[in-house]
Amino acid sequence: MAGAGRRSARSRASSSRDDDDAKPNLRPPRGRGRNHTSIGIFNVDLRVLLGLSVIAFFAILFLIYKLINPIEQAQTPRVVTPFPAPKLMDLPQFQGEHKESLYWGTYRPNVYLGIRARTPRSLIAGLMWISIKDGRYVMRHVCQDSDELSKYGWEQHDGRNFGHQVIVDQDMNLATSFLKSKGEDSGYGGDWAVRIDVQNHKSKGNEELSSSAHLFFYLADEDGNALNIGGDTLGIHENSLLASGSRMDIGSWQLHLKSLDDLEVHYAGFKTPHIHNLSDLVQENLGLQVRKFGRLQLPDTSDDSPNILVFQISARTPFRTDVAFISGTGLESPRLEERVGSHTGTSLTSQLKEKQREFDAKFEKSFNLVDKLDSESIVAGKAAIGNLLGGIGYFFGQSKIAISGNMNQGNHDDSILYWPAELYTAVPSRPFFPRGFLWDEGFHQLLVWRWDIHISLDIIGHWLDLMNIDGWIPREQILGAEALSKVPSDFVVQIPTNGNPPALLLALNDLVHGLKINKFTAAETDVISSFLERAFVRLDAWFQWFNTTQSGKEVGSYYWHGRDHTTTRELNPKTLTSGLDDYPRASHPSEDERHVDLRCWMLLAADCMHSIAELFEKENKSGKEYSNTVKLLSDFEILNQMHYDDAYGTYLDFGNHTEKVRLVWKETTVGHNYATRELVREVLESPKLGLVPHIGPVSLFPFIARIIPADSRILEKQLDLISNRSILWTKFGLRSLAKTSSLYMKYNTEHDAPYWRGPIWMNMNYMILSSLHHYSGVDGPYREKARTIYEDLRGNLIRNVVQNYHKNGFFREQYDQRNGKGKGARAFNGWTSLVLLIMAEAYPS
Repeated sequence: MAGAGRRSARSRASSSRDDDDAKPNLRPPRGRGRNHTSIGIFNVDLRVLLGLSVIAFFAILFLIYKLINPIEQAQTPRVVTPFPAPKLMDLPQFQGEHKESLYWGTYRPNVYLGIRARTPRSLIAGLMWISIKDGRYVMRHVCQDSDELSKYGWEQHDGRNFGHQVIVDQDMNLATSFLKSKGEDSGYGGDWAVRIDVQNHKSKGNEELSSSAHLFFYLADEDGNALNIGGDTLGIHENSLLASGSRMDIGSWQLHLKSLDDLEVHYAGFKTPHIHNLSDLVQENLGLQVRKFGRLQLPDTSDDSPNILVFQISARTPFRTDVAFISGTGLESPRLEERVGSHTGTSLTSQLKEKQREFDAKFEKSFNLVDKLDSESIVAGKAAIGNLLGGIGYFFGQSKIAISGNMNQGNHDDSILYWPAELYTAVPSRPFFPRGFLWDEGFHQLLVWRWDIHISLDIIGHWLDLMNIDGWIPREQILGAEALSKVPSDFVVQIPTNGNPPALLLALNDLVHGLKINKFTAAETDVISSFLERAFVRLDAWFQWFNTTQSGKEVGSYYWHGRDHTTTRELNPKTLTSGLDDYPRASHPSEDERHVDLRCWMLLAADCMHSIAELFEKENKSGKEYSNTVKLLSDFEILNQMHYDDAYGTYLDFGNHTEKVRLVWKETTVGHNYATRELVREVLESPKLGLVPHIGPVSLFPFIARIIPADSRILEKQLDLISNRSILWTKFGLRSLAKTSSLYMKYNTEHDAPYWRGPIWMNMNYMILSSLHHYSGVDGPYREKARTIYEDLRGNLIRNVVQNYHKNGFFREQYDQRNGKGKGARAFNGWTSLVLLIMAEAYPS
């Protein structure tokens, strides 16, 4: 890619100084009387000097220009230059009421309860609590598996104004509800309230420890603005005010605490720019108090002008408390007490109940499950959409981008920062992946657009606005200190020659199809149309980036760049860019590779772009090019020549490959004759160019893309592969690699367990199921066979995910192909939520 490998030249050339040796002698000669000659000489020298000065002045200006101009270029190389087109987020539909309606939200998915505004430097709020583990106090705040919570997640969330979450931490049940509203007296973005309901059950061990609870609700101003304590003493029955302050965005505000229970409230104030490690700060403070005074309570002291206030709320369980954030609390706010009352107590109870009813009604309208499934499945379905929407976050920061060298070699120093950018996006998993992933987001939006088209377009628009001048979008977004704190250093730097499946086009293709069949209301049609019209130039650039940087040697062939051809530790070099990580490709990466999945993604992209061009009657060069690309990539004969293997009866990658590869232990000596062992790759025969004999979801991409004619025998062979228990079929879903593969369930390195080498993944099962549904509705000799397989696979997937959810409390990243148990990341509420669309039988167009 142009500009991708250029090093930033930040060194400045040393400036030279003029020599003074040739200066004219301006002193008059010693002698008698007036000497007119000396005066004449002085005049001549002055003119020369002035002339030289003018020349030198312009020479210096020229030198300064030449010195500064390269530096300016080095500071903004192509790779970090934004795409030169109007931003999608500047569209009128994303301004005004829409923007304000989404200002506040639960936009900090990495913590158990976190609230912030959609602005780069926000006032943020959150919840911590003390739990007991092995007889010791531990702090809960950031979502992490090591906390070993039995359950947590949003059982209901509408993505805008309401959410209800249940957390089970050993003997404690913690229910958190979020409600947002906008009144005539509210400041920008409105007011919000949090209800925290604490219950205890199955009390064990130390009754004193298990019968009380310590919560910590905090406010922190990322801008560093000072927060004011509500009063010298925080007695909630006399004065509910906890804190107050003022910000440019929302004006004056107040935070109130209300409860009918007997609460003890203490506080601490801190002044620090480091908000992402707040839980450590609170733990250190509590530890100091325990050591000094033997009390587990905050000290009721504060730094000068604190930008963080933490309020400890302690009580015997059960208890309930409401926290209300009231904006627009200036001098002319006579209804303040009434507004606090409307966000707490019985008024809050009735509003939360009404929001729950609205959620249930919208859920049924959107997915229509009542007559299709049992109540347990519907509960899981609500949790699927609730967790996905509740996991939407807002991030701001700068990505780190590689500018030269091979980042696979571990060189992380040669990088540059992307421009400061914001991202509004769903996340795959709150504890493991609480940040944006490009190809994941495409699957997320298949759900989100069906729930709220405006939120979906907002998210897609944010992603497309991250595009650089070359049409590249970083595949993993690590923006801000909170996001960075959860990412291993090896995965921080993004490589601008590497892509990721353009799965956002799955959702956009649905929207285009919906416009063609008049699926949407007039208002929705307007916003979708204006979005697509402005997005076209960016989508075109994205397509062209793929079409030029990921193309193969043969016309119509493509391969994922970024595989490490120098590795000696990987059994089969990973293809992280494909999204399928360790799925087996050619054993020896090379430019000769042809990846069948990428070829089909390019067909989807070209078809979507052609449809948008038709929609807006763009009868121009690009519209015709897309039409030609669609014809080429959907050509069944060319596809078969490039990728079909008659012996296996399916489609395979092509590349430089040998099956005779293994990992063996090798002893090496380091340091002072110190022996160590490591697993290294051993190649037992030379690789040859040919089809790569590994069967899995990649093999089924032509089936997923519906290129195979409904009357073709090849279609029957794909159905046979899918339903064959010795290859892909299990009673829990389809394997991610055939059981017959030589790399089935094989470790890729000493520590890299099999990932896409057997376990069941919901996104690929959903795509395959979608095409089974398609072929079961198309006339042909294999229609009934496709229908039978479809119904069996759909039933297996729903049953297994629902049973796991109710038994273990979570959706999981993947499911074990042997016993159906969830594995991988817990609380994986990203594309595993596609089970809801499987329930609703809602598939891509």
